[in-house]
Amino acid sequence: MPLHLIKLCVGCDSVADLEEWIGSKMKERKKRGQKAEHIHTTRMTPKRTEELLDGGSLFWVIRGEVMCRERLIDIRPFVDREGITRCRLVMDGKLVLVEPRPFRAFQGWRYYAHKDAPRDLARAAPGVAAMPEPLRRELRELGLL
Repeated sequence: MPLHLIKLCVGCDSVADLEEWIGSKMKERKKRGQKAEHIHTTRMTPKRTEELLDGGSLFWVIRGEVMCRERLIDIRPFVDREGITRCRLVMDGKLVLVEPRPFRAFQGWRYYAHKDAPRDLARAAPGVAAMPEPLRRELRELGLL
């Protein structure tokens, strides 16, 4: 069973913002002749790499809710110019909407057990993923979704 990571998406107000940011980062990489992959650098390196790469994803918390996930494809530890160990989380760049779930703020990333992770929205509520995100949020706040 895969293991996942969960992380706050600081600076994004919506899944669309995150998609735009990922798209621009991947375009920059292509321009430089690099492989088109989404890389997010963190300070800490996960110790449970094998479990994470066995079908795991990075779940993004946006505005206090788990909103989407992105499949992890590699974990690359490295040492930066200042001699500090860091880690590149490499993802496929494709966001999958999930059942929104409240999640309080935290620093860094956390492991997220498969049994605790929200289901993909397309499976949980077919058709809802096609709705605009503000409408989905409003319907959830009203208790209608």
